[in-house]
Amino acid sequence: MTKDNILRIALPSKGALANGTMNLLSACGLGVSRPNERQYFGSIPALPQVKILFQRAADIFTKVEEGSVDLGITGYDVVSEESQSHDDVIVIWDKLGYGKCKLVLAVPESWVDVSSIEDLAELTLLFRDKGKNLRIATKYHHLTQKWLYEKLIVHFSLVAVQGAMEAAPSMGYADMIADITSTGTTLRENRLKQIEGGILLDSQACLIGNKRLLQESEIKLETTKVFLELMEAQMESKKYVSITANVDGKSADEIGDRLMYKSELTGISGLQGPTIAKVYSGEKNDWYAVTIVVKQNMLLPAINHLRKVGGTDMTVSTPNYVFASKSQIYEEFLSKLN
Repeated sequence: MTKDNILRIALPSKGALANGTMNLLSACGLGVSRPNERQYFGSIPALPQVKILFQRAADIFTKVEEGSVDLGITGYDVVSEESQSHDDVIVIWDKLGYGKCKLVLAVPESWVDVSSIEDLAELTLLFRDKGKNLRIATKYHHLTQKWLYEKLIVHFSLVAVQGAMEAAPSMGYADMIADITSTGTTLRENRLKQIEGGILLDSQACLIGNKRLLQESEIKLETTKVFLELMEAQMESKKYVSITANVDGKSADEIGDRLMYKSELTGISGLQGPTIAKVYSGEKNDWYAVTIVVKQNMLLPAINHLRKVGGTDMTVSTPNYVFASKSQIYEEFLSKLN
């Protein structure tokens, strides 16, 4: 395969986002090989046509935008902030299920009269009357400004911060902050409080791609399809369990009728109905093996339903993948490309 047809994917190099990404890909059968943590490059043995580039999560959007890589996994907060003026970058999958956090507005705990966005709006007017602007320290200038403008809050200034964001108010170079938090612990440790109604964005890990590069190569598109299909099928499988039971009956049809009776009311008929097969034990018997696949939250109702129709020796397993007739994620991706 030529260099031009290698699918290049940027992954986070360290931190919780990196760990979540490696765990997800491993579960999908797409385990990443990285000889040591100091190396910037890796591979996916199951997909030899893929090359991995490890980068800081904050830099991955830039790598995708400039065309250094075709795909990248980073935080949706980074993408939302940086994608304001970059049409070549598309969000392929906005919720990968890990790295969850929020972009919030937080003020000093000592501001006892400021607990909501309405209080904040009044405060900005008080600052204006004194000839000042409320100073907000943030790395998310576009998102913060746009969100506040939509709330009709216009009297403020944004302060760029390179170090620890939470220290800005106590150090005196900002009055409050707009920053990412997952548990709120760091805010509390720095005597800050999130204001009510002050969530600017819900974020988690997402998959992005360079629209132009992917449009130019059918081979890259085919590799991307394999990548997306395996991820989608593995993540879909987490919603289901497979139950197998032995049921005594006169025939497969008779057992099927018993199983399907009122099953629509309880939602335990399975994805497409039960699979029923004769059990051969070397002796004359009327036992059949029944297998159904149901959603996780229907496990016990399904077990009880199988018991009512004579089910015994029931075993439960989790499928590794659940594939639909076609990949919804890939179809949505193609529509975004076009």
